[in-house]
This record gives sequence, structure tokens and C-alpha cells, in this order.
Amino acid sequence: MAENPSVKLPGTVEKIIKPPGPDMPEKAQITVEGADHLYKEIRVDNTLIDQHGNEVKLKEGAKVEVTVVAAPDSTTPKKEEQSTDPKAPEKNSPAKEQ
Repeated sequence: MAENPSVKLPGTVEKIIKPPGPDMPEKAQITVEGADHLYKEIRVDNTLIDQHGNEVKLKEGAKVEVTVVAAPDSTTPKKEEQSTDPKAPEKNSPAKEQ
């Protein structure tokens, strides 16, 4: 069975945000490398599960991977982008002879 389409992006835990109330979770703010400037930061509950099933939390400055996974029916084939350089040969076509 094939895996679902996915992408992994590197990130860094920029800060740990203490909960505003006793019944609210601590958050980790992660800066995602390669994301648009206004959308590069995400905040998630700062609770992970280690290989032994124990709850652990991220440290400020930690390097992480952010994974985006989609169901196959939620994706569409990506079309090749055309070059804006008029001197560049067209893709998927034979080079023009001079």
C-alpha cells in the first residue's frame, strides 16, 4: 500500500508559552523554515509521546520536523511551471533548431 502524499519541513522551537490558566495546556511556538513570512509560526500543545509511551515536552531552541500529510483524494497532480525566461527551451518539447 502506498504512503499518503507528504512533505517534511525543518523547524525550530522559538519559545515555550506558559498556559494562561491551570486547565489550559502549555504551547510550543515553532518557526517553520521555508514558509511565507506571515505564516511561518505555528503553536501546538507542548506534549509529545516518547518511544516508551511517556509524555515529554519540547525545549526552547529544539530542532524539529513539521510533517504535512494528505489523503490521496485530497491532492491533485502539480503542473510544471513555465519559465519566464524567453531564451529558456520549453520543457517536454524538442529544442528549436537554428
